[in-house]
Amino acid sequence: MDVRINELVEFAKKKFGLNNYYLQDYQFYRSINFFNETVYTLSMEWFPNHAVLEEDGSNPEGTASIELDITSRKIKSAIFVMGKSFAIDGVKFSNNKDDVIKWVENETGLQFGTQFNIHKENEGEFYFMACVDGVSVSPSGYIDVKFNADGKLTLFSIHGQFPSKNLIKEGKFTLTLDRLGDLKKEQLKLIESHLYDQKKIIYIYAMEEIFVTNDGETTIKFEAFADKSQFLKINQTIYWDEPINKPFKRKKIRWVEELTAEQAFSCEPSPDSFPITKVDQEKCMMAVKNLLRMEYPNESGNWILNFLYRDKGYIHVTLKENKQNNRLFQRKIKVMIDGTSLQVVNYMDSKLLLNVFDNFQEPPLITISKDQAYQKLKQFFELRPFYVYDLNRKHYVLCGKLDCHYGVNATSGEVRALDDL
Repeated sequence: MDVRINELVEFAKKKFGLNNYYLQDYQFYRSINFFNETVYTLSMEWFPNHAVLEEDGSNPEGTASIELDITSRKIKSAIFVMGKSFAIDGVKFSNNKDDVIKWVENETGLQFGTQFNIHKENEGEFYFMACVDGVSVSPSGYIDVKFNADGKLTLFSIHGQFPSKNLIKEGKFTLTLDRLGDLKKEQLKLIESHLYDQKKIIYIYAMEEIFVTNDGETTIKFEAFADKSQFLKINQTIYWDEPINKPFKRKKIRWVEELTAEQAFSCEPSPDSFPITKVDQEKCMMAVKNLLRMEYPNESGNWILNFLYRDKGYIHVTLKENKQNNRLFQRKIKVMIDGTSLQVVNYMDSKLLLNVFDNFQEPPLITISKDQAYQKLKQFFELRPFYVYDLNRKHYVLCGKLDCHYGVNATSGEVRALDDL
């Protein structure tokens, strides 16, 4: 074993008290963080000394799956299978919130109340979220901690963003709902909701959440961080004159990269961090068009190339239908393109998933107007301060998040909590 790997293995063994365990397997992974930097991690599977791989290929009870950042040696996650730990002198808590918080602070280097706060807690479970002096951030960071009845750590994970002070443009939150004017009504949308237990579809007026800068001048869509921070917006409709009369041949997707120790310890930049050039865009557009000409020959003009992003050596392309409707789940096509040859490897159409709603009862007639729904909901509108990352300015700006946790049934006029739907 490479001496550098062995150092990390021994570090993890000591930290989590794994003297009753043996290293079953390890592997390197890499990812791109929010700032387009390549991060390498070492993932380890530790089996209890008395255990072997299960017949079905699953890890035995008590397996410790540990992932750590090889540069900082910070633990990214530690999971003990089925909540069972055979660790000796490992991480152990009393059911004292202050003890858990202190351990998280020591482990992460983050400060409670300033950089993270409690989101939710249960017996033996604590869930934390990123903040800036108590103010929520977007995109957010998350920390989960769980321990069993003996107080032994069974889960720790940290992911997402915990912004440093130099990226924050601090201010005093002064934005109010009254200053938002017509935006509140504009963000009220008519959407299709599914009642799975009743196999019914209903129409609901609900707020499409949005961020508004503290000066009230600029809005930032909530969806901007829903997928990839490095995505490239295209929004171009694809047209063609002639179909291609041959079937598309799918190729197997490689979901896991095979990485060497040299790549990891030298922090070799991932191809996913490279920009998608204009030439790349044009070749991807042509490759997607040819796919559509083969698989959707009669649908010229029906699809919009929404955005591109890199992941695991592929360029992923998302297509949306040109004609959008009020449905909660819109039909999309995801196309995977080889990052080197720029040829389509495979694709997925969400139509198969949406077919489950074909047997649902169609929604009744809409009898409630948007104005009526607005009057019913305006008392429930919320405006909470958030520090939001501005992709153009490259720092976090103070915003208000306009949101509402209630919706109005467009047929009956009933006001219900959205979580109940």
